[in-house]
Amino acid sequence: MLEAESSQKKQAELPGSEWHPRLRPEDATERRVRGAMGWLLAYPWFDRLSLWMLVRYFFPLSRLWAAATVSRGIPERFLEEIPLLSASVDLNRIQGILFQVEAARAAAEAVDATWRNSFFGDTHVSPEALVAIETARRDHHHTLNTTRRQFRFLLKHSIPIISPQTPSPEEVAAVYGAALEDRTPFFRPPDPMPEVEVSRRVPGSVGTDYWLRFASPSSRLGDTVYAHVHEPEGVRNPPTIIFGHGICVEFDHWHGLVDEVDGLCSMGFRVIRPEAPWHGRRRLPGHYSGETIVSRTPFGPLDAFCGALREWSVLIHWARQIGSGPITIGGSSLGALMSLLCADVARDWPQALRPQAMLLLTHSGHQQDALMRGALARVWKAREAMEARGWTAEMAERYLPILDPDWNQVPVMGPEQVVSVLGSYDHVTPFDSGLDLLNTWRVPDENRFVWRRGHFSVPMTLIRNTAPLERFKTVVSRLPT
Repeated sequence: MLEAESSQKKQAELPGSEWHPRLRPEDATERRVRGAMGWLLAYPWFDRLSLWMLVRYFFPLSRLWAAATVSRGIPERFLEEIPLLSASVDLNRIQGILFQVEAARAAAEAVDATWRNSFFGDTHVSPEALVAIETARRDHHHTLNTTRRQFRFLLKHSIPIISPQTPSPEEVAAVYGAALEDRTPFFRPPDPMPEVEVSRRVPGSVGTDYWLRFASPSSRLGDTVYAHVHEPEGVRNPPTIIFGHGICVEFDHWHGLVDEVDGLCSMGFRVIRPEAPWHGRRRLPGHYSGETIVSRTPFGPLDAFCGALREWSVLIHWARQIGSGPITIGGSSLGALMSLLCADVARDWPQALRPQAMLLLTHSGHQQDALMRGALARVWKAREAMEARGWTAEMAERYLPILDPDWNQVPVMGPEQVVSVLGSYDHVTPFDSGLDLLNTWRVPDENRFVWRRGHFSVPMTLIRNTAPLERFKTVVSRLPT
């Protein structure tokens, strides 16, 4: 932690400079992605490579890593989690790697405790120390996350991509059967609203950064929600966008990720990025971020979407309390699907909680298109896992439409306030159904951006082609305050 602070101070103490430490200085990876490499990554070949890397490397390595994080350095416990036969692997090599994972995990947890006390505690902490502590927190979590590459030698074995925990039809009916008739209570904002704690502020890469936390109003989740806030500088009463991230994405736990929020914050938006259920700080022990949504289908998607939308209502309420600027929603991939549902169920929310505009990046029109039929869904084999637990296709298709927006009604903010970016080669959140939804809702042509890109090359293209963000800014500028 002290090394991070010292390094930043040495860089700033050049002749004629003053020390103004900031969070998230652009690292080498991010510079390459924003530079010449970004041009190459913004084409459909990158989508094929990305999907191949996810299937062959990231997901199986993540499954091995998740098992290692709960093994406490014991090889036998690790092998039971996968599972693998001890006779087929080098136990001494596994032991050494497990010690590395355990050391990185313990260090990250220790810095997390310091971070919580420093950002949310009662004791005064200087801005310089806060920057050093947040930098150390991210460094340690990045280090912990990258230990998964140590397990590459095990990829010659058949490694599962997820650890299935599929519920029976009877278990799901007991919890969500009533939603088949009326889903309104499952998305109802909490009353009273939970208390939202606001952290200390630090200078961010763009504007000012701070965090919010509160108890999730979902009894099914029962954890603490964290949201990273990026506040623009010099903007009085800025518009707010609650922006959801994609599945398995952890912006607060990795270096080198190119984030859309920088562009939005630079345009004057207050960006609230909540951590989705079972991601980042909310990751369940023994699972990697996002895995639980898929491994517990249909409980996973139902719990995640119902819980997340009630949490978004809390964030909208909080934003209303601190200013009168427009409140908007949006997201990429999983976050876009959550936004679509929010734009539908919010018609039943009080007027003050209804979002006024929506920005969508890579989305389908039906949740099951992405969760059951998309390219990643075929890899995760959620449908096969459900069939093994006694689900038929007809039974499964009764529950996932609970999470669909109503195509027969326009979104709560009106179609003129919806801006969408779709990739015509997107097979993860299938393009066709996303376009059909825009047509049905009659979203204006000037608010649609259809690129000859895929699911992963769309964000890379957005780095340079910011026309969708500029259009969204224009739409929001016309909203009443």
